[in-house]
Amino acid sequence: MKNLPNMKDARKRTSETSKEIFLSNNKSNKYKGNKYYIRTYGCQMNVHDSEEISARLENLGFIKVETIEEADIVILNTCAIRENAHDKLYGFLGRCKHEKEANNPNLIIGICGCMAQEESVVNELMKHHPYVDIVFGTHNMFELEDMLLNKMDEQDIRVYSKEGEVYENIEYKRDSNIKAWVNIQYGCDKFCTYCIVPYTRGKQRSRHSKEILKEVECLVKNGYKEVTLLGQNVNAYGKDIDDISFANLLEEVAKTGIPRVRFVTSHPWDFSDDMISTIAKYDNIMPYIHLPLQSGSSRILKLMGRRYTKEEYITLFNKIKNTIKNVAITTDIIVGFPGETEEDFNETLEVVNTCKYDGAFTFIYSPRENTPAAKMEDDTPLKVKEDRLHKLNELVNKYSKEANLKYDNKVVPVLLEGVSEKDENMLMGYTDTMKLVNVKADKKYIGEIVNVKITSVKSWSMDGEMVNE
Repeated sequence: MKNLPNMKDARKRTSETSKEIFLSNNKSNKYKGNKYYIRTYGCQMNVHDSEEISARLENLGFIKVETIEEADIVILNTCAIRENAHDKLYGFLGRCKHEKEANNPNLIIGICGCMAQEESVVNELMKHHPYVDIVFGTHNMFELEDMLLNKMDEQDIRVYSKEGEVYENIEYKRDSNIKAWVNIQYGCDKFCTYCIVPYTRGKQRSRHSKEILKEVECLVKNGYKEVTLLGQNVNAYGKDIDDISFANLLEEVAKTGIPRVRFVTSHPWDFSDDMISTIAKYDNIMPYIHLPLQSGSSRILKLMGRRYTKEEYITLFNKIKNTIKNVAITTDIIVGFPGETEEDFNETLEVVNTCKYDGAFTFIYSPRENTPAAKMEDDTPLKVKEDRLHKLNELVNKYSKEANLKYDNKVVPVLLEGVSEKDENMLMGYTDTMKLVNVKADKKYIGEIVNVKITSVKSWSMDGEMVNE
């Protein structure tokens, strides 16, 4: 079966309200005892999508394993944001091909996620990777069971370029019994000129608040300590349907009594005063904001289609800092966008010096096929871009360390999530401001929010010990 993506169709938007579809969960014993392996690339949305894929595979009888050598099916859940994501996928596909040819001829290889929504990727898979068995997109993960129950000898490609629906009654095999992702909105209509997400994820479509709150209340009942409200442009929630605003939704989620509420990722354009007031009002809405800057140059921001100026961003930043007690703010920054001059880059450094972020994800601009920015003239040498990134990272790391030093010798609340990767005799968790802490504590405290005295500070993490305050 071949249903191929089309980037032209993926651009389409109408004023119609997205359909709400309640899915039934298919169960079968056809693959009972078979083993599955999922490799996830990209953002939090992809991580949460993999939790849905896991549930669908386990409904068919599959058991999760940690290596491809053990698996009967390998699913690669892909990201399309940057070119290195493509490189990583094709590199790992080589391993899968070798495993299939050398050791397991019946190995099923599947690809899904945002890369599967790209025309060029699917054409590449058909032409050069015929050993890939199934390909499905972001709009139709619910077809996975059917693709496996009715598996064909030829490639089964089902990728739809459409605005998208809103799916309810989705079953998840969650990675944690302590913290959970909750989708509140899918897709994006911002069309930033460098971004492929509106094409791969479809139009913005919000879930109804009653369904979101039902999911959160179920998580509370099952003992979860933290939820993260998830969306491609999370604070634009509700603008496409006749429901409550994102600020109102935040408040209603806080009222469920769950100890910790977070949300990602925000767009400065949609960050309202009501949002800021609500976050400041409720102690269980965590004082941590991820606020992407992308560039400190208003000229470049306009070319990016970001809809705000440098000055408007700084005004918003200061409003958040002055209103929300002890708030930590992180950001995203792109260097080397087409046409970025040294002056533009220095303006970005000026904003970083002004905001002194707690942390930042920084990238060299990566052109994405069929986006407007990919057609812009880009005459800046790669070496110049790499030098700019290095200079930016030095500044970001300086302020990240300074932000962490403010915690030295202080007592902070930490949600302990599991054993530390650094030391199996320590536990790890996060503060309310999203600081990673390795803690001397008994394993019986995993899943609890405890008071921790910070004893050592680094750029990206801290060490501490439990106290009884």
